[in-house]
Amino acid sequence: MIGGSRLIAHLDLDAFYATVELQRRPELKGLPVVVSGSGPRAVVTTASYEARKFGVGSAMPTSRALRLCPDAVLVPPDFEAYRAVSRKVMDLVRGTVDLVEVLGLDEAYLDLSGMHSPKAAMRRLIHQIRTQTGMQASVGIGPNKLVAKVASDAEKPAGFVLLTQAEACARFAGHPPSLVPGIGDKTAEKLERLGIRTLAELAATPDDLLASQFGERQGPWLRSRARFEASSHVTPVRVAVSESRESTFDVDLASIEEQEAALARLAEKLCAGLAKHERTGRTIAIKVRLDDWTTITRARTVPAATNEVDVVRRVALELLREYAPPRPVRLLGVRMGSFAGETEADGPAAPAGQLALEV
Repeated sequence: MIGGSRLIAHLDLDAFYATVELQRRPELKGLPVVVSGSGPRAVVTTASYEARKFGVGSAMPTSRALRLCPDAVLVPPDFEAYRAVSRKVMDLVRGTVDLVEVLGLDEAYLDLSGMHSPKAAMRRLIHQIRTQTGMQASVGIGPNKLVAKVASDAEKPAGFVLLTQAEACARFAGHPPSLVPGIGDKTAEKLERLGIRTLAELAATPDDLLASQFGERQGPWLRSRARFEASSHVTPVRVAVSESRESTFDVDLASIEEQEAALARLAEKLCAGLAKHERTGRTIAIKVRLDDWTTITRARTVPAATNEVDVVRRVALELLREYAPPRPVRLLGVRMGSFAGETEADGPAAPAGQLALEV
């Protein structure tokens, strides 16, 4: 066992959505496939490796992807198909490992602690996934989630990397801090302005200096990430602590009447989903993105947990009217949190703890 009593694997399905589409459309094999909507504000869901060679990546505006790769083949996403394949893969994973934490449709953490011949078991699992579902997986193995996650990305596609914490520090010492999950571009830019351009430099920066720039909690946390210090606790059940519906409009909504009508529709769709799964919550929030990309959220907690559309719609519209968007709106969203019988942490929730659907 490396690095102590825990051994964690991160399994990531390579170009998952694109691979599912290529199975359904074998005539597209070898072509630069981009899974995306086709509207003027569509973004890339994922791209085949042939498209990635041109610089196309997830969450990129589709218009930019087509400029980078004019011959790209656009395929609309089909999440029902992706969920079906994901269920088959995760059933195989759970047949091999008892403790599994699923993240979305295409990745999971696996606790291999105490397993006999864990490397061999993972190679057998990868072979099973490929032969029974056609999906290709990359795997990283380490003493904690962070090492495992970064290791799984290191040699994609079809990577298989095992690292101790010390080996991860050495291997990625010269990489930028943004390599590590949780350190975004803005934080990396601020670090660079401080002369901190690599993970090794960040790991060697005193906590008090980082705390003075990023705060008492985030500063030392950044240094710990650079040293690949992280949790090794695998949580088998991840319940979404909030659920939302949002929509990006092809044409900005300039009038309050249009904005209210769109938000009301989103509230109705959210409540239908909540009712289907018998979930009720107390915190109702809206998200508004203006045409200049200014993004705000507003929230209100009601006395009793609810999924009644009249209540959610009324509160959402009140929040919108109180904000009174000063510019045309490109995106609206409505969210429910603080679910009955569940605990919602203060502050921004981790991505894996949210269920956000674009409609």
